[in-house]
Amino acid sequence: MPRLIETILGSAAVERLARIVLCFPFWGSGLDKLLDFQGGVAEMAHFGLNPPVLFNILVIVTQLGGSALVILNRWTWLGSGALGVFTALTIPIVHHFWRLEGERALTAFHTAGEHVGMIGALVLVSILSVRRPARSAGSLAGLPAE
Repeated sequence: MPRLIETILGSAAVERLARIVLCFPFWGSGLDKLLDFQGGVAEMAHFGLNPPVLFNILVIVTQLGGSALVILNRWTWLGSGALGVFTALTIPIVHHFWRLEGERALTAFHTAGEHVGMIGALVLVSILSVRRPARSAGSLAGLPAE
């Protein structure tokens, strides 16, 4: 691996930035639901989640709390797990492509596929967080240097 690439990928700042970017869909949505609480409540009601106020609070806590854990690399497995389960649940609740037709079905299918990819990324960030001791011992991500 070229030295420059290893330096970039081994940078704590790049890792933190990657964690922030990975969690953007969650903390962005959580902040939106917090700042426009009634809009978040209306969204929960729209998707049939009752009581909508309670669901909006739970979504805010999950999205902001899970993001914070991943970004700060503290109990990353818990934050990633909460965000992953949340993301998986949105597929049958919001992106139920199998019940839709035409363009709406296709859009929901692609969104569901992106959600599956996000779940994989959340699992991966958890795996990498437990490999940190091996990485700090000299090689990137606990893998042997090339």
